[in-house]
Amino acid sequence: MDPYLKTFEKDFQRRYGLFEKQLTLLEEAEGGFDQFTRSYKSYGVQRMPDNSLVFKEWAPAAEALFLTGDFNGWDNFSHRYSKKDFGKWELHIHPKEDKTPAVAHNSKLKVVVHTRAGERLYRISPWAKYVTRHEKSVIYDWVHWDPPQPYIVSDYFPPAPVSIHKGLDWHEGDAALFTVIHPGYNCIQLMAIMEHAYYASFGYQVTSFFAASSRYGTPEELKELIDVAHSLGIIVLLDVVHSHASKNTEDGLNSFDGSDSCFFHSGPCGEHSLWDSRLFNYSGWEVLRFLLSNLRWWMEEYRFDGFRFDGVTSMLYHHHGIGSGFSGDYTEYFGLHVDEDSLVYLMLANHILHTLYQDCITIAEDVSGMPTLCRPVQEGGLGFDYRLAMAIPDKWIQILKEFKDEDWNMGNIVYTMTNRRYGEKCIAYAESHDQALVGDKTLAFWLMDKDMYTNMSALIPMNSVIDRGIQLHKMIRLLTHGLGGEGYLNFMGNEFGHPEWLDFPRVGNNESYHYARRQFNLGWLAAPPAYISAKHEGDKVIVFERANVIFIFNFHPTNSYSNYRVALGPPGKYKIKLDSDEIQYGGHGRLDHNTEFFTEPMEFNNLPNSILVSKLYYLLP
Repeated sequence: MDPYLKTFEKDFQRRYGLFEKQLTLLEEAEGGFDQFTRSYKSYGVQRMPDNSLVFKEWAPAAEALFLTGDFNGWDNFSHRYSKKDFGKWELHIHPKEDKTPAVAHNSKLKVVVHTRAGERLYRISPWAKYVTRHEKSVIYDWVHWDPPQPYIVSDYFPPAPVSIHKGLDWHEGDAALFTVIHPGYNCIQLMAIMEHAYYASFGYQVTSFFAASSRYGTPEELKELIDVAHSLGIIVLLDVVHSHASKNTEDGLNSFDGSDSCFFHSGPCGEHSLWDSRLFNYSGWEVLRFLLSNLRWWMEEYRFDGFRFDGVTSMLYHHHGIGSGFSGDYTEYFGLHVDEDSLVYLMLANHILHTLYQDCITIAEDVSGMPTLCRPVQEGGLGFDYRLAMAIPDKWIQILKEFKDEDWNMGNIVYTMTNRRYGEKCIAYAESHDQALVGDKTLAFWLMDKDMYTNMSALIPMNSVIDRGIQLHKMIRLLTHGLGGEGYLNFMGNEFGHPEWLDFPRVGNNESYHYARRQFNLGWLAAPPAYISAKHEGDKVIVFERANVIFIFNFHPTNSYSNYRVALGPPGKYKIKLDSDEIQYGGHGRLDHNTEFFTEPMEFNNLPNSILVSKLYYLLP
């Protein structure tokens, strides 16, 4: 343990004690977490072997529950749920005379909730597996999904990679099917899969947690996509949102039983002031059942390989990170401002996932720098495998906005790339989807702006803006990839210097999907952190070594250097493996790639923008 954390040893012990207490309670009350997290097999709607249907809900504040839908001509009173203990309700419906289910596949349903105040509310089951929206409607409908010929998923799972080279994709609103892309990646993270009524939320205002978004296809097509990805050796992660939920009532979780609470904290504690959304009560037994079963559902039903947890910073603190700068002082991570209920939930989630699925990968989106976030639960950590290095894309966008490239600070760039907790893996990325939304621009757009439309063609010579912009675009990504972490994340399309912004259908653009889309294996990520041998401010040069590869970056806008000396590790034989000045990369081809270096240090004539030098073998001393 970090010696500076010794002061907070009692905090770690208390957190681990709370975690162990929850595990014990699960064992005593539910027969263990395995059974508890399979609750998706008993809640919502289940078809029995005789084709009878069992409906089950948790609505503690309701006075009565009824089921209505296509199957009973939308009769609001003919099918009443029976009240059970602990706020649970059940309804059994026998099969029809021909022994087929009374509720047909693809038919619509609603739960009718009668409140103690005398209201009648129409709701979607929180456990609904599929919801759709009519083109002219703003409200989603619960659709009973029980296809006569369901897709049979394969039992094959690709082995967990030593390091992650991750692509992240989301799909345009009018896409008919999910699509698999770019087999060069070993991991794909799918965004906006959990159903969300508000498209412009980018999938982060979830309304139906067990439903795959109907915008892109059916549940069976998503299963097929993941199967195909697995057959190509690609693991698939889900962008899971358990940090908050949409405020929608008719097609969301909010006020499901007519109360202000149910799945959420009541009053101000249950609302996120910036996101305008509801916050879960992680101490609630049925809330734990719902969320932990949700993780298990995506793993079992769709065969996802893990999760990227959204909004972890908001979960960890009662202040949700609002107005907190997080200087790194350890007192910021311990005390009454830490939400230990949600912290224990994350410990439970990671423990259960890694116990049941040995190769499961979990990634935390946290900007606070919570210590031991990515250490095992048994060490008092939260159990994540990786955290997102969110400061890196913020740094690049800040540099491009505020400084000319001749004024870039090499030391500050290197510090941002390497500023991570030792022993906790990070996913590095140069550009995030947030920066490509309305109000900001992609890196390519910051670098080259309007010149991309007039001077970015193979038919005409590049002007200086395009030439320099392409150079920096490549160097930013390679530097981030090599120095920034133990995994690398790219948003699909960015590897091509994707120039456009992203926009969502809205009144201001006549509900257009035109810009709601992207335009269309290196081994050092698994190595220990890099050794940085140079960060020269005057020369604008950064040099580091990682996994027997020497990375050399010349960020100077005008200077190439003759006889430039670069320090090495042990003496050996080196050869240039990649040179950004090669003609195939749009450069001038000034270096002789057949040159082999035996001595320490190396000397380069005409040092270009960036070079990778690979160590072929060591010479015996």
